[in-house]
Formats: sequence, C-alpha cells, structure tokens
Amino acid sequence: MNRSHAVRSSRHSSCTHPLGDAVRVFADVRPRLLGVAVRILRSRSDAEDIVQDVWLRWQRCNRDDVVNPTAFLVTATTRLALNVNQSARSRHETYVGEWLPEPAAPYVDPGRRTELAEELDLGIDLLLQNLCPAERATYVLRVAFDYSYSEIAQQLQLTEANARQVFSRASRRMACARPER
Repeated sequence: MNRSHAVRSSRHSSCTHPLGDAVRVFADVRPRLLGVAVRILRSRSDAEDIVQDVWLRWQRCNRDDVVNPTAFLVTATTRLALNVNQSARSRHETYVGEWLPEPAAPYVDPGRRTELAEELDLGIDLLLQNLCPAERATYVLRVAFDYSYSEIAQQLQLTEANARQVFSRASRRMACARPER
C-alpha cells in the first residue's frame, strides 16, 4: 500500500489519541496481522515476534499522522516480515520446523492418544478392506466431511439417488465389519 494512504503528513508530533484507542485498534487487527506474517514467514513463532514488534512501533508512532490504522499496521507487518524473510535467505538459513502452523491442540493423555491412533488405523483398514473406491469416497465425504448427497453425486459423477445407495451400502458393510468390543 502506498505510504500516502496510510500516513498523513503533519508537522506536530503530539498524540491526541489515548493509548486505550491504540490498544483497541491493534487488538481488532491483530488476527489479520498474524495471518499476514504467518503466510510470509511460514512460522507461527516468527510471526508472533513480528506482530509484537509492530505493536511496539504502533505505541511509539504518532497516531495523529495515521489516516488508516489498519493499512498502517498491515503495511508495517508485511514489510517487517519480508525483511526477516529476506534476511534469513541472505544468510542461507532454512526453517527446520513445521511449515504450516498447527492450531494449539487441547491436551490429550498419551495413553488416550495411542488408543485414538489405533482406532483410526483400524477404521482405515476397514475402509480399505471392505469398501470399493466409490464406496470409500462416498462414506468418507459423508461421514468425515458432512457433504450432502448432491455434493457427493457431483464430485463422483453419480446421480443423487445413486450416491445415497452407495452410502447406504458402504454404511452396512462398515457396520458388519466393525469388531465387537
């Protein structure tokens, strides 16, 4: 964004906006800033650092000169993230962590996590052993992703009635294939 859109030239340097307004504006835009930084840096922790740096700059700047706070904050975030990204590239550093940040998962007991993984493996084995490809696709789209029958029919190039029938057949086969507990 052009600097003239985000900042108005001014000769005075006093800020008439209280810090509370600055906090409110920043808090409203923070998720967008984090998203911009994550997309550029592909690291949530680095993105958090950038957003924190933008917050410090936002506190120090003369907010009377800022015409569009959102544009100012997004522009600052983008530039800082690009600078960090370019700096890492110039030093020939590569990020060794996960490329896309995972949402923070709630704590799951390791024993329960193992049970869930085993159940998932069993479910996948049942799908592969007992269902043909069309049944697998229909079953997964309907159960896991809650697709409507019309959406499934469109994806698999079936009629809606046929999609219902394929799902019904797949459900019966899966019910028969489940081991007793």
